[in-house]
Amino acid sequence: MLYFVGAGLISGAVVHHPLDPARYTKIAIIGVLVFLAATVVNEFILAVDRPAPPRAILVIAASLLLSFGIGMLSGGLQHFADFPDRSATLVPLGITVSFIAFVLKDADSSWRHVFGPLGLAVLLTAAVSFFGLRAAADGMAETSGESGHSHGGGTEQETTEQDTKVGTPAPAPGSSGPESSVPTDAKSGHEEDGHGH
Repeated sequence: MLYFVGAGLISGAVVHHPLDPARYTKIAIIGVLVFLAATVVNEFILAVDRPAPPRAILVIAASLLLSFGIGMLSGGLQHFADFPDRSATLVPLGITVSFIAFVLKDADSSWRHVFGPLGLAVLLTAAVSFFGLRAAADGMAETSGESGHSHGGGTEQETTEQDTKVGTPAPAPGSSGPESSVPTDAKSGHEEDGHGH
């Protein structure tokens, strides 16, 4: 449970970080601490054979790297429609980082697995996902011209466009601008009796 909660917090923080850096940095730190707590429980407290100090440091570092790799991969997949450009980079990077971290974390594996046939297959998968998602992101940008999921109000330009569509009607031909619909004699009446507005 701690593994999944930590990875979930990190994935949300990684994807949403540009929206509110201070807030999502805190969420990422909490996610890292939760994930590391899971590593300590699983690898040291519940494990039958506890690793030596050098190996323990490597396991903790690999677990930290793995948490970010999983976070980038899962967050990029979940929010691709919301952040297509960012997700197109996060997903292949998450695949690569997760694989390297998993190899380092496994006591029975070595660096040779990273550069072996399996590593090449992972690298090809990451490359294909990058170019495929980049093409999909470009297609979405051409179709909609937007990238949704703003987590806030529209931009000033969007607000202006909405006001143009829904707001004040255009002035009639020959008029100098948008004036009040109150008749002229009513205005003059108010001004004459001392109630000028």
